[in-house]
Amino acid sequence: MANAADDKTLSNASAQTSFTSLGPYRLIQMLGMGGMGEVWRAEQTAPFHRIVALKLIKAGMDTRAVVARFESERQALALMEHPNIAKVFDAGGTPEGRPYFVMEYVPGLPLTTYCDKHRLTIPDRLALFTQVCEGVQHAHQKAIIHRDLKPSNVLVGELNQKPVPKIIDFGLAKATGPRLSEDTMYTEVGGVVGTPDYMSPEQADSTERNIDTRTDVYSLGVILYELLVGSLPFTSQELRGGGTPAMLQKIRAEEPTLPSTKLKSLGGSSTDSAAKRQEEPQTLRRHLRGELDWITMKALEKDRTRRYGSPAELAADIQRHLRDEPVLAGPPSTSYRAGKFVRRHRFGVGVATVAALLLIAFATTMALQARRIAKERDRANREAAASQRVADFMTRMFKVSDPNEGRGNAVTAREILDKGSKEIDAGLANDPELQARLLYVMGGTYEGLGLFSRAESLLARSLEIRRRVLGLQNPDTLASMNDLGESIWRQGRYPEAEKLVHEALDRRQRVLGPNHPATLVSMSNLGLLLEQESRYGEAEKLIRQLLEAQRRTVGPSDDVTLNAEVSLANVLSDEGHGPEAEKLYQHAADGWRRLFGVEHPSTLRALADLAICLDDDGHYAEAEKLHREAIEIKNRVLGPEHPHNRLSKASPRLTSFH
Repeated sequence: MANAADDKTLSNASAQTSFTSLGPYRLIQMLGMGGMGEVWRAEQTAPFHRIVALKLIKAGMDTRAVVARFESERQALALMEHPNIAKVFDAGGTPEGRPYFVMEYVPGLPLTTYCDKHRLTIPDRLALFTQVCEGVQHAHQKAIIHRDLKPSNVLVGELNQKPVPKIIDFGLAKATGPRLSEDTMYTEVGGVVGTPDYMSPEQADSTERNIDTRTDVYSLGVILYELLVGSLPFTSQELRGGGTPAMLQKIRAEEPTLPSTKLKSLGGSSTDSAAKRQEEPQTLRRHLRGELDWITMKALEKDRTRRYGSPAELAADIQRHLRDEPVLAGPPSTSYRAGKFVRRHRFGVGVATVAALLLIAFATTMALQARRIAKERDRANREAAASQRVADFMTRMFKVSDPNEGRGNAVTAREILDKGSKEIDAGLANDPELQARLLYVMGGTYEGLGLFSRAESLLARSLEIRRRVLGLQNPDTLASMNDLGESIWRQGRYPEAEKLVHEALDRRQRVLGPNHPATLVSMSNLGLLLEQESRYGEAEKLIRQLLEAQRRTVGPSDDVTLNAEVSLANVLSDEGHGPEAEKLYQHAADGWRRLFGVEHPSTLRALADLAICLDDDGHYAEAEKLHREAIEIKNRVLGPEHPHNRLSKASPRLTSFH
């Protein structure tokens, strides 16, 4: 499980005299000796033949506490199954009562040693480090905190000529869920667990019992610091020079320098560090400055609530850096630095803050009240002025001073509308926005009466004013543009209408979004125009997109969705796809019958279109019955002279804008 370059090697004979029986395992070489155990490279002879690592408690160390910790490590490893964590194969005990367990043998080097030996670049080191984070994250998901992460406990071997890190030595692991054994080891009050160089501030606090997964995030931050710089945040002399209490206080309270700053302080040795990363010292400092500084320092936050919440979050930010995406970590803000100052001068800052807050609150309240009053006053004045202008205008519309013009008391709505449209320029000249709104409304009214030429002139004037006053991106301007295209379409000028509707659709998609009701109206209008120009393939594609959007946004039974179904059915019928068109016509007619009843124009339109489709497909009797039924209802509801009814008698399919 460790680098064997400087390990003590024992002969097979001495190993055999040490242990009377280790079952199918033959000790070959001692790999290391820790506080409580020995690690051996061993040969397994049955049921598999392979090289393994065997760890057992040292002679004389088999106290209850040590055995419990040993058992905790064994249980921790047994719970985990991850490519970046060494696997447990077996467990047992010697006849002398010394427990052991057998695990995967990793013929590798400590993480930092491997990176330096192979002169890995910063991106390569970060890619390797994220694998370590993934292994630690897996342990956390199994409710296990390592508590002693350091490069010597992360060995890097090679698989298919690619480096693979393996996390080992869970001897200090702590369970956050079910206990690892009957005597799981926890940090005791007055005791400190871990390696000081990589120890989190909460581990360095002997009174802290609430050690959680973020303590491993801190240790990972130290490892990352070392991978980037080639030096620890605090050198061994800085950390241990003042004795244990001073060392623990430094870990708890002293902020490390930025990695880029640390590299600069290394002096001549920075050249060696940069060379091991295939860079020059200046370029390496530039590489570290910014995001890598921020990521590392966020992992090393003394306040664990400000650290990454998990190894996965740390790895994700590193991946964002490697992909040139914005990282979540950032430099300490002014407010954060100010907060630290406040904690050092609590009383004085508290008094000053209370006084400042009272003054600010008073000034803010007065300013907000004054602003709200002024805003409401201005709004009320604008509304009152607009209402008065509309009232005056409407009064002039309904006032008929010439008896010959009025023909007594018989004044039609059409005459009132004509009179108003002639006077609108003079009556509302001082309020172009209101003028454009009334022009737009009147244009729509003329269009509803089938007077498309008159509607065109009013809508064109509305568009011109809104384009000038509100700009081309304003939704009201785009509404005038769309409806002007409709009035031109109604007069058979398809290319001119298509240009306007296409522009309205493009701008509505950008300004309002692809699923906004107004955007979908323009999409429908453009599809109808393409159909009128016999561009059926383009029309079908666009209207299918429209239908899918309507079903998704308002549902399959809404009025606008049923309109889209009829539009698609019209195109399919023109293309000769009668059966599919019939289904859509029938579904739309049934839907409108449920919504509005059989006499509603939309229901009649769908029935008439279905009749044409049936007629085209040779279902003459059924088609004639529907034709007669639709014409009879339209005569009764709309009157024989209505444009839609005249179209029904000649060619009952009605295609309309919305």
